Amino acid sequence: MESKSGLESNPFTVLTSCHGPNPAAVHGKHFPSFAFLFSLSLSLNYLFTPEICVPLRTTMGKIKIGINGFGRIGRLVARVALQSDDVELVAVNDPFITTDYMTYMFKYDTVHGQYKHHEISIKDNKTLLFGEKPVTVFGIRNPEEIPWGEAGAEYVVESTGVFTDKDKAAAHLKGGAKKVVISAPSKDAPMFVVGVNEKEYKPELNIVSNASCTTNCLAPLAKVINDRFGIVEGLMTTVHSITATQKTVDGPSAKDWRGGRAASFNIIPSSTGAAKAVGKVLPALNGKLTGMAFRVPTVDVSVVDLTVRIEKAASYEDIKAAIKEESEGKLKGILGYTDEDLVSTDFIGDSRSSIFDAKAGIALNDNFIKLVTWYDNEWGYSNRVVDLIRHIAKA
Repeated sequence: MESKSGLESNPFTVLTSCHGPNPAAVHGKHFPSFAFLFSLSLSLNYLFTPEICVPLRTTMGKIKIGINGFGRIGRLVARVALQSDDVELVAVNDPFITTDYMTYMFKYDTVHGQYKHHEISIKDNKTLLFGEKPVTVFGIRNPEEIPWGEAGAEYVVESTGVFTDKDKAAAHLKGGAKKVVISAPSKDAPMFVVGVNEKEYKPELNIVSNASCTTNCLAPLAKVINDRFGIVEGLMTTVHSITATQKTVDGPSAKDWRGGRAASFNIIPSSTGAAKAVGKVLPALNGKLTGMAFRVPTVDVSVVDLTVRIEKAASYEDIKAAIKEESEGKLKGILGYTDEDLVSTDFIGDSRSSIFDAKAGIALNDNFIKLVTWYDNEWGYSNRVVDLIRHIAKA
């Protein structure tokens, strides 16, 4: 039986110990020099100091993920994972589509184009091949019955849109998953927005939410404005592309009558909790922001209009400069900045959460401003799902 320390089965486990090295496990009875240990630890991708020894990746391998629900976000998270060197897609579960149809839907995408990074084939009805990389396919309705552990999936992306609270998402843990990331807002799971509050994640949290695509767009910009100038209050409007929940033609929608109207032929006012959710990831803004949405007949890319009153008077030029500085610094890759004359399709495939449009905003005075920021609500969000998993894996 393997000991709790694992030293008998893996002599290099000594380097992960927080109680100092075990000389016998490395060099028989001779205590190795610090220089030797430091050099060896670096070669094994570990950080070592005399006081503490913390592995950058505990498994010394790729982050293994599974995806439950192969819809818009599920398929794009799969694309992000398959194009990443440090992440490995090992399993997908969707009880509503066959393996051959799953292959077709993944390969061909109206918005993001044909997938060309790997040759896709079907090994059997339970295995897809991406090049030579096998991915296990399940078709199980009950989350607690999905054998994630057998497939090697440590981190599960819950992207069905159904199991969005902690209790329902926790069913994945019974199948062997270690952590679950919900790709939607959650009423009770802690929400994290990469670039804003992901550092507040604690290892004991097994179920988390990546919030919504709109919250991921709004929060980084709101954080910059609040940190630099202070937000007194604000209103947000997202002009949002259509999504799969809308109707192609007029149809029944008892809870949202306007939402039942034809998506491709109407601008549809709608509710959104994205602005209020910013108060959950940025407590300083709790109660200071709210907002609404217009669903418009485009298939991807949305844009946020954030109108705020600020405490510290500043010209629009000063505000632009602050946003540009942050976009090139701490928030690089999360918050973008453009002063070009762009339109929505120019942002298809942009992996950033939020791209501030310097030319589109206006100021009424030095305390009342309108800011405009774009986002690929599919691709940008899917990248953040994987980024959040990366952060959790290192925590």
